[in-house]
Parts: sequence; C-alpha cells; structure tokens
Amino acid sequence: MFSLIFLITLAQMVMAGTVTYNWDITWVMANPDGAMMRPVIGINGQWPCPAINANVGDRVLVNVNNRLGNESTSLHFHGLFQQGSDTMDGPSGVTQCPIPPGSKFTYDFQIDQPGTYWYHSHNKGQYPDGLRGPLVVHDPASPYKNQYSEEIVITLSDWYHDQMPSLLNTYLSVAKNPDGAEPIPKSALINDSQNVKFHLTPGKTYLVRIISIAAFASHFVHFDKHPMKIVEIDGVYTEPQDADTILVTAAQRYSVLIQAHNNTQENFAFLSSMNPEMFDSVPPGLNLNVSGFLVYDDKKALPSTPLSLPTFNAYDDFGLVPQDHQALLGPVDHTVTLNADFTTINGSNRATMNERTYLEQKVPTLYTALSVGSDAQNPLVYGPNSNAFVVKSNEVVEIVLNNLDTGAHPFHLHGHQVQVVARSGAGAGTYDGKSGSFPKVPMRRDTYLVNKNGYAVVRYKADNPDKFSACIITDDRKLTNTTRVSVPLSYRMARRSRPYGNVH
Repeated sequence: MFSLIFLITLAQMVMAGTVTYNWDITWVMANPDGAMMRPVIGINGQWPCPAINANVGDRVLVNVNNRLGNESTSLHFHGLFQQGSDTMDGPSGVTQCPIPPGSKFTYDFQIDQPGTYWYHSHNKGQYPDGLRGPLVVHDPASPYKNQYSEEIVITLSDWYHDQMPSLLNTYLSVAKNPDGAEPIPKSALINDSQNVKFHLTPGKTYLVRIISIAAFASHFVHFDKHPMKIVEIDGVYTEPQDADTILVTAAQRYSVLIQAHNNTQENFAFLSSMNPEMFDSVPPGLNLNVSGFLVYDDKKALPSTPLSLPTFNAYDDFGLVPQDHQALLGPVDHTVTLNADFTTINGSNRATMNERTYLEQKVPTLYTALSVGSDAQNPLVYGPNSNAFVVKSNEVVEIVLNNLDTGAHPFHLHGHQVQVVARSGAGAGTYDGKSGSFPKVPMRRDTYLVNKNGYAVVRYKADNPDKFSACIITDDRKLTNTTRVSVPLSYRMARRSRPYGNVH
C-alpha cells in the first residue's frame, strides 16, 4: 500500500508543471451593464480579467506590476490553503504589505487541491472595481471526470457605477449615511456582462463552474428546463445532489452537471437574480435579474420573455455530503464565540466582532507572528483591533458565529475548509450551546452563510499555521471585520516557508 501511494505521489510530481502569468494591473474603461462607462481595474489593458488555470500539483507564478498610478493593490487566491506559502495569501496588512503604485510583487505557490476558486484584490475595497477573476484547478483524478464532455465557467457579480473609494467614504460617514445602509448595486452581471450565450451540443453533459465574484449580493441561479446536479462546492467534491435552484453568496462556488437536450428545437434562458434580503431597500427601477442563454441553434430566436420565477426555492447546501465522507471532527479543543454586528464608532459606520471593529495594522499580522518569538502566543501583540484568538497546532477548533444583524451574511476562513455542523434559520437568536443533532458527516466548504439574527457553528482542524478568518460582510476591510484565528509558526517552520515575496 505504501509503495502504491509513493508511486502515485511521484507520478503527480513528475506531471506537475509551472504556470506563469505576467500581469500589469492597469485602469481600463468599461460599460458592462450598458448603462454607464466607467474606469475599472483590468489586467494587461483588458477587462474582464483573465482566468487562472492550473492542474493539481502545479506551481503558479503571478508576476504583478502595479501600474494603477493612484492606488496600491494585492491579490488573494480565494479558497487556496497556501500550505507552506503563507506570505502568498495576499490580504494587505495581514500576510503582506500592499503593492504600491509603480512596484512589483511575485506570487509563487504550489496548488495541491482541486476545484473551483477565484482571485481578487484584497486591498481595501478594491476588487468590486474590477480586479477579480476565476481560478480553476483541474483534477485528472476527479471522481466525475468521466461524467461530462466539456466545462463552462460562469461568474456572478453585482455592479456599481461609482468607484469604491467614493462609495466607501459615503458608507462610513454617519453624516452622509445615518442609517448605516450598505451601498446598493446598480445591476447584476454574468461573466462581467449581460445576455451572455453558451453554446451547447445536443446530448452532451457539461460541468458548469459557478463562481460568485460579487461584493455584496447573493445570487439565485436557475437554468430553464435544465436541472442541476451539484458535485462540488468551494473545492470540496460532494455526493451528487439534484437541484432546481441554488443560492450562491458572495465568494461561494458551485460545480454542477447539466445535461443538454437531445435536439436543437429551442434555445433556453438561465437566470441569476440578486437576493434583496441584504439590501436595506430596493431602489425603484433596480433590476435584480440578469439573464444568459443556452444556445442550441444560432438560427433560432432566443427566448423573448425574460426568465423570472415567482419565488426562489433554493436547495439548502447544509444537506450536501462531502464525497470523502470526512466524519464530524471532535472532541473540540478550543471554542471561539464571535458576535457579528454593525454599529457606529467615533462617527463612522462599522462592522464589529464581539464589539470590536477591525483596523488594519501597520505591520502585517503574519510578520508580527514571525518576529516576536514566544510572544506570538500572546493575542495582544497583534493589536486590540485585530481581535486575535491564538489556537494550538492540530487542535479541533469550533467557531460559534452569532449574526446579530438583520441581514444574512457569508463568512470565510482563509486556509481551511470548515465543517458546518449547525446553522439556524433566520430569527433564531444566538446559539444555546446544544449539540445533540450535529450531522455525522457535515457539509464542508470555505465560505458559508449565516442567516439574519441567527447562528452557525463550524469546526476545523488547526493544521495550517498562521491562517486567519475573514468575515465577508461587504466591500471593504473598514466595513468588514476581520478576526484572527491563528496558529503561530515556530521559527524553524518559518524558515521552511517561502520568503515574503519580491517587492521592488
């Protein structure tokens, strides 16, 4: 058995390659919803931004040249564990300093996990201005590799006409925004456009990778007369699950199998509809929907009536079963309770965790962990507004997330996929500590939804040093409250990790 595992590992190493991307980050003009031309952040003078494609085991090099002129930047590769490459994770002020205008940085990491991911700026509120794109890790050993003929990548997003610095300043100001309402998007996009077409061949089965690159809105997704079979969420293969409609929160990903019809008699629409539950109000004239088309015959007309549904009965992802059947983690060694809410602090609208808001540190948190010796075990060294919790290596950590807000919110843990062992409905209040009904094989993903005035309980094993949880609440770290759940590296481990990257 050992020799077989060794041979498989050796074969993967031999087959692995290096994928290199040379990117100039620049301003570009675009009008994706047809309503307003505006500056967006593109790559190599183009927008939408290109996809990153790699195979399991590949080394990825992304050479970034910040040519924006007026803004710093960084890149986060959402959902990748970055095991042994902590400094490549990307959040400014957390694992690196931002890349200043006129400077370069090389991201260098190996990908050992298959699935559907995305990359985006992780510097202030920048990525809704356009710096975001798909990241797909192809898997020659996928359990579903023989069940489809082709792949389709679909991104979902919300779109704003104003640039993020202006939107954030208005949001944070109590004088301009006394109710603390998050900015409402102007439209919804599919593949950073509208009315996109995907050509299907009769009889073929397609793996459709659905990626939310949204800033704020969750999206209901429905394909007319084409049922879905869910086979992956956030890089986790699942037992196949039929679904008519799914709800995709900001930063979540689904892979679904769709069977094409056996004839070309008709073309069909599919729908992405923003969920207005998180909006304080729905402005008059806002179209929550955006359509795309499954085209069997270009000579035939597209559906003339926009696809709409009276209600959305989305499949509850809590019921998904990971294909590897990872058992419920336990016993719990460390419990962290987080109460998420919004409030006003010193005349500024802020998100809070346990009544603390996040303030970006002058020294990135990872650099602090690597430079203070044994004091890395002391949460105080990371600053009071980092809201740090330090856990020990290989502990089973349980996070209780109580959402005290009147809107549902997604949350994300860097460097881990978490077991979602409990999730309440809306209005259930805070978690009461009872655990009698946890599933034996919990759903697992890296970004999960917590319903309004409700809670979620998640578990993970702290086996990836110096990774941090980040709540995705809305468009900026000034709004978004980031809480550190960190396993400090020893200096010996730090020396084995990749260097801080090349900023020059």
